[in-house]
Amino acid sequence: MKNWLYLLGRRTPLGWLQLSRHKGRLVVALAGTAFADVLMFMQLGFQESLYESNTKIRGTLDADIVLVSPKAKNTQNLSTFSRRRLYQARDIPGVAAARALYSGNITWKNPVTRQDATLQIMGFAPDYPAFKVPEMNQQLDKIKLPDVVLFDRTARGKYQNTIAQINQGQPVTTEAEGRTITVRGLFSLGASFGTDGLVVTSDQNFLMLFPRRDAGSVSLGLIDLQADADPQQVVQQLRQHLPNDVKAITIAEFIDDEQKFWRTESPIGFIFTIGASMAFVIGAVIVYQVLSTDVNAHLKEYATFKAMGYHHSYLLGVVLEESIILAFLGFVPGLIVPIGVYYLSAKATALPIHMTVSRAVTVLILTIIMCLISGAIATRKLQSADPADMF
Repeated sequence: MKNWLYLLGRRTPLGWLQLSRHKGRLVVALAGTAFADVLMFMQLGFQESLYESNTKIRGTLDADIVLVSPKAKNTQNLSTFSRRRLYQARDIPGVAAARALYSGNITWKNPVTRQDATLQIMGFAPDYPAFKVPEMNQQLDKIKLPDVVLFDRTARGKYQNTIAQINQGQPVTTEAEGRTITVRGLFSLGASFGTDGLVVTSDQNFLMLFPRRDAGSVSLGLIDLQADADPQQVVQQLRQHLPNDVKAITIAEFIDDEQKFWRTESPIGFIFTIGASMAFVIGAVIVYQVLSTDVNAHLKEYATFKAMGYHHSYLLGVVLEESIILAFLGFVPGLIVPIGVYYLSAKATALPIHMTVSRAVTVLILTIIMCLISGAIATRKLQSADPADMF
């Protein structure tokens, strides 16, 4: 190992010397690599925010097992099933409680701008919290009053004045589905690609907003288990005991189903994947053009090396050295720029877009692979480099 490090230290950095000799060409190569990195970061960042924002509601549900209609596509499009299934679920050993959750979309007027906006609303019995959101649960007594709701302060839209007024203890009145409703409290959960934000209220207030909705048709069943119950075993018993118009799954499976929908069934997830792939291809093409030009410019020198007895693997190592240098140097600006873009995007869209270590490592690995592939293709001409033909 010491001998290898000693030889590496004495080795002439031929790849770096060739790249740094032509400053303009080096800048173009680094800009191309950084541009590809920025594109990959943006596509992967938006894709991750898609999954994170649309699974946030499911991830904060206060339950061990969920009953859901097989027709439900995602959290914003939950089909209904009979409330009787909740009573039937209580017959299963290990089930401590089974609660109903109602979900729907409402069109309400922004209290300040008076413009219509679409929000998701969920209703449940205030005495039995449906979410693991302490700030929300501390205010559930408020939604026991008629036409009172709690509002998501991180919703997408111009709600700064509304939030400030509520923080001062002053309720805000607006209209939704032809009724006058009052916002008396705030919580933080976040917007998503599917909806601008969330509003929660009591099950009775929910049914008053949707007069045609049957009280016996619920969107989700939240099942709490006894302390010594095995979730997987209870799920199997529920599946055997309940009819096919409802399915029982654990919270983890419920979250996975949401991610699977946006990844495979929704066109948005596919578009982001294609975008990241195209960024990889664009970066590979740019790096290949730079390295190919460099190889052509030094083809005589490479042929001379072969005449002196150097193997093709050494010449390949020089070009791959240039590839790795371009990968690391181009990654630095390619990492810095997306951090700022993430911040601006999160402010504008209210989506959870932020840089993560795992994503940075992923893009770095993709960048190295991209540059190595380009370098390997660019060295094809070296195999036929013959000093007799060069001079």
